Amino acid sequence: MQRILIPERADWRTQAESLGFHFHTIDGEPYWDESAYYAFSLRQIEDDIEAPTQELHDMAMQLVDSEALLTRLAIPPFYWDWIANSWKERDPHLYGRMDLAYSGDGPAKLYELNYDTPTSLYESAYFQWLWLEQQIASGALPKGTDQYNLIQDLLCETLGALAVDGAIGAQMHFAAVRDSLEDRATVRYQRDCAHQVGISTEEVAIEDIGLSAEGWFTDEQDRVIHTLFKLYPLEFMMEERFGPALIADRVRLIEPAWKSVLSNKGILPLLWDRHQGHPNLLPARFAQAGEAPTAGWVRKPLLSREGANIALVTAQGEAAHTDGPYVDGPAILQAHHPLPVFDGRHALVGSWVVADRPAGLGMRDDDGPITRDTSRFVPHVITD
Repeated sequence: MQRILIPERADWRTQAESLGFHFHTIDGEPYWDESAYYAFSLRQIEDDIEAPTQELHDMAMQLVDSEALLTRLAIPPFYWDWIANSWKERDPHLYGRMDLAYSGDGPAKLYELNYDTPTSLYESAYFQWLWLEQQIASGALPKGTDQYNLIQDLLCETLGALAVDGAIGAQMHFAAVRDSLEDRATVRYQRDCAHQVGISTEEVAIEDIGLSAEGWFTDEQDRVIHTLFKLYPLEFMMEERFGPALIADRVRLIEPAWKSVLSNKGILPLLWDRHQGHPNLLPARFAQAGEAPTAGWVRKPLLSREGANIALVTAQGEAAHTDGPYVDGPAILQAHHPLPVFDGRHALVGSWVVADRPAGLGMRDDDGPITRDTSRFVPHVITD
């Protein structure tokens, strides 16, 4: 595994804008970074990332119906039966991403699961593949260079299968927060995948979803929403005014209610409890109220996102933290396992899962030891 410098495509910003990738730069700093790429061997991909991703996913899925999980995850009891029934009925799911620390040597270590509202999808599935094709065509990369990237193929295949099975219905709505460029781009990419397999779709801002007198969720034109792909956290939905209407099960959510279990950091200590010593897991436990991390530990709120409110102390006593809105509430402690550093950049592997199958990866790197929402996305290749 290496981080290798490469000339940028002269017109990549123009291409990004024309394709709707408007968040390639965030607050004046690059988010998409093609001045370099990460190179893996095929063995590293197959043995150290793809195979462990499948195993970790299977292990996590075995915990979904654990009663201990629901009692520890700070999920309101009002929704427990709804979540349990969603799992019992095997409500269909689409995708997720697990974050791994991997240096090219030794086993990858699971940092966390992002299984409800994972982002960096468009750049992982499409824009880095476009970069690969164009860099090969220009001669900047040798012919035969590959990429671990089946994400779009599997997304389309899965959506098509759901449509054939009748799980989606006549129409599918796609929703995100109105003012989030990244979330809207992710939703539009998913919507495009649905179009490719013949699904009729509508887009709606999450703020415009209402509730009819009969208890149906509706869009801004008062059309009933039967199936909703929502890039909006389930825990937010549970806290809001229309949340109690969810338990009537009049809308099929993608991701489904049971994904609230897997997207919660509390899954990490429960995985460790059941599989202590597993080479891809880090020791983890639930934190006591107000407990701060000591040397060699990382504190993560159960429901934090995008690296918010993470506090870590290295084995040498060096501390780092990020700010965010998740100051109060329960948390876990996870053993600190530092990200590998390449050319001064701390690199994180985002390993994608689509419909229970490993699908590809996206690389993020940062000047600091904690990956944040502004950390750069860097493309990758397979070199042999």
